[in-house]
Amino acid sequence: MADVLIKACGLRTPDDIDAAVAAGVTHVGLVHYAPSARHVELDQAAALRARLPASVKAVLLLVNHDPAETAAAIARVNPDIVQFHGNETPQWLAILRQVVPQQLWKAYGVKNARILAEASDYAGAAHRILYDAPAGALPGGNGLAIDWSLFAGHRHALPWGLAGGLSPDNVAEAIRRTGAPLVDASSGLESAPGVKDPARIAAFAEAARSA
Repeated sequence: MADVLIKACGLRTPDDIDAAVAAGVTHVGLVHYAPSARHVELDQAAALRARLPASVKAVLLLVNHDPAETAAAIARVNPDIVQFHGNETPQWLAILRQVVPQQLWKAYGVKNARILAEASDYAGAAHRILYDAPAGALPGGNGLAIDWSLFAGHRHALPWGLAGGLSPDNVAEAIRRTGAPLVDASSGLESAPGVKDPARIAAFAEAARSA
């Protein structure tokens, strides 16, 4: 298995960025969604993105933005990847994929095997599916885990990653049980909602690599 990709999501400050880079993550997530404790305005997201070395990919997270808002956000932040965390359809992403150079990821809440299978609808539209726990009070970042047994023997129709309740304490087991090529954590890296803990970011990255 190739080295696992490691995403630290919901970073908000230059110190968060520096901690993630020092920990050796491969991707950082910048959340542009006002109800979230991890929300950053576009100018703030652009400044954080500019702080990243070329070796670490910037992922801009959007939720149910209309086409004009989506275009403006992408133009302002210039991320490597845009992650959609709302009700965006495969048809909508397929159209967007034709007009933007960035990779498009789709977060997808999974609560049973049928819903996991339906994620194949995004093949050819999204570049990667990010399996998350079903949406709660927020579309993501709720600290809820997926039933990892759902992934046993599942044939994925497109590249994928695993999110939902991951932390330094369980990420190695999650990788071993699911074969996830990418793992993504947000609340599991925090000392309080929206407050990243550099020690937890480092421990998460080390645990993921150890798997």
